[in-house]
Amino acid sequence: MTRSVEVIYDGEVFRPQEPLDLEPNTRHLIIIGSEPSTGAPVTVPRAIGRILARAKPLGIPDLAEQHDHYLHGTPKR
Repeated sequence: MTRSVEVIYDGEVFRPQEPLDLEPNTRHLIIIGSEPSTGAPVTVPRAIGRILARAKPLGIPDLAEQHDHYLHGTPKR
């Protein structure tokens, strides 16, 4: 589950601007983005969701390590 929550960073910790229904002392992933000057909410989770929806397994186990080979045709390392 993902959701956007506005927070304020006080120099040490992030303080949510609304109550969170989270169990204390558990790990969570936080994606940080600055609020646009227009005051519109940050849409990072939605953008990531669109990328993940288009991602397809290619069956290439070394794609990350040999990225230049598969994209540009350079020799494998």
